[in-house]
Amino acid sequence: MPLSRYMKMYPDPDRPGSVLLYSTRKGSVVRVSEELLAVAREGSLNAPDRDALRRLELWVDDPAAEREAMAGLVDLTNSRSGTFAATVVLTLACNLACPYCFEDHFRGNHAMSEETARLLVAHVKREQIERGRDVELRFYGGEPLMAISRLKEIAGPLRDAATIAGTKFSCSLVTNATLLTRPVVEDLLPFGLNSVQITLDGPAETHNRQRPFVSGLGSFRTIVDNLGSVYDLITIKPGGNFTRDNYHEFPTMLDALLEAGIDPAQLGPVQFAPVHPKSGGHALHGSACVFGSEPWLIEANLFLRQETLRRGFSVEKPHMGVCMIELTNNLVVGYDGSLYKCPPLMGWPEFAIGTLADGINDYRQSHNLDVWKNDECLECAYLPLCFGGCRFFNKLKTGSIDGVDCRRAMLDASLETIVRQDLGLRSREI
Repeated sequence: MPLSRYMKMYPDPDRPGSVLLYSTRKGSVVRVSEELLAVAREGSLNAPDRDALRRLELWVDDPAAEREAMAGLVDLTNSRSGTFAATVVLTLACNLACPYCFEDHFRGNHAMSEETARLLVAHVKREQIERGRDVELRFYGGEPLMAISRLKEIAGPLRDAATIAGTKFSCSLVTNATLLTRPVVEDLLPFGLNSVQITLDGPAETHNRQRPFVSGLGSFRTIVDNLGSVYDLITIKPGGNFTRDNYHEFPTMLDALLEAGIDPAQLGPVQFAPVHPKSGGHALHGSACVFGSEPWLIEANLFLRQETLRRGFSVEKPHMGVCMIELTNNLVVGYDGSLYKCPPLMGWPEFAIGTLADGINDYRQSHNLDVWKNDECLECAYLPLCFGGCRFFNKLKTGSIDGVDCRRAMLDASLETIVRQDLGLRSREI
């Protein structure tokens, strides 16, 4: 009856003679003495200690069964899912002119038509609500608040259908927040709006350079003022896009939010990310980041996470990292009714998996499902956090989405620090 294979062990410099055990599957962390660890390895733990480690998914009774259960975990998650989640692209128009725009080469005045919106509503009613599933839509763009009327045409009927069926409907926005005024939010609350993901690229000078209005004027002050007026109504999830040259400036943006009187306890997790190559293969030269294991990027992520926590903001915790391509009830709906499994893949029409009009095609081979079901991955302690990594990153690195995007180097270099950052909130001792 050994310790779990999906576990990492770290020394505990604060308590000599102790070690930290971290479950990559459950996210639990426990401090144990080296003596207890030695007893565990010998298989002679007493029942209370063994039960405690089993509850934390650090101890398994049958290693072969543990591996088999991990191999079937995504299938089990899909079979038990009672929620349908879709990213819906309302428009590719935008009022900002970000030089690194991910959708630059295919954006423009393209918007979802009334007919496509009706097809979407009919599809979700028929395939999801009438089958008893809850529905969560994430409205996306371009700038989705430039298409509020279309948003309402979709959210209103689905909210009503869910009410009649006894299921739940909610929606969120991925928005630049320049149009996110209090009247707008109050208008959308009855349509199920519950959260908003926004972007602030560092302090004012940096942000205004990276995210100016189409007119060339800076957008920082408009966004901060809007956040201050609406964060008591809905959950705001702040984020920002950094480069190798400017990530050290980003904590100053958090200071600006504090100075504006915004309470970090009322915000959702802050999640910074590097600027990536543009979708469709048109890379942004100079500041683009492709490989998550680059030393500077690991350093940047750990620095920003620590500075965010230090200021009282929350951050995302390590969690089960299944690519949305593997999740049956997750979908991306393009403005033209085309269907994808991941937003970045919209840059490659060959990765469309169907349309609202014609339905969904079989994409198991084209999207390389279950790529992680191999001996190396199933024996890796990091599998629950990775599950084969990101198909999009593989496309950028190799030109295809075949193969595993291994995150071992990145996690080897960063997970111990992340566990220690979170230890004060999550630790147990036996």
